[in-house]
Amino acid sequence: MRLVLLGAPGAGKGTQGKMLEERFKIPHISTGDILRDTTKKKNLLSRETTKFLEAGKLVPDRIVIQIIKDRLKKTDTLKGFILDGFPRNTFQAEALDDFLKRKNLSIDGVIYLDTEETVLIERLKARRICVRCRALFHLKNSPPKKDSICDFCGAKLYQREDDKERTVKERFRIYKKETESLIDYYLRQKRLVRVCADSDKETVFGEIFSKIRKYATTNYS
Repeated sequence: MRLVLLGAPGAGKGTQGKMLEERFKIPHISTGDILRDTTKKKNLLSRETTKFLEAGKLVPDRIVIQIIKDRLKKTDTLKGFILDGFPRNTFQAEALDDFLKRKNLSIDGVIYLDTEETVLIERLKARRICVRCRALFHLKNSPPKKDSICDFCGAKLYQREDDKERTVKERFRIYKKETESLIDYYLRQKRLVRVCADSDKETVFGEIFSKIRKYATTNYS
């Protein structure tokens, strides 16, 4: 089963991706995580990626596409995968389709986590990250045991600048503009599965599961 997760920042792609990974035993591939891991390597791709990330710019399509292709060549993806954060646009979507087509494969379903802007703002405003180990907390849904202290390493938690309300609104506006054509692309292919992601994570996962189990080759009842 090969899936793509689409959704605005704060829609729950990472949370749902991990839940799907656990349920279906296929890797959840987060573009953000891969890009961060890439910067730790010592090669030309790493240096290029680091240059854009440190400048606060989007990593160019050609780099992201190559990184994803390299990841999808690993053996743990043979039974399927869940892409989170890729593709971001139709150019990347077409590159993905072309890559899979050469292997006689295709994307089974594209899960669009549809959320209201007000919900995203409330979610992201409450998000906190550890300065040392990068563990993620949520003041309402998964708060730390001690206020502003990481449960895992004891370091301080902080709120990212792009999780503040004014920035969240701008990120949401940019996301809508960037992905409108991508959603249309998958709608035309009849692959898009729209899921309301305004509820709690268990409710959202239940709706996703009911809509995608038809793609699974194993009985996951």
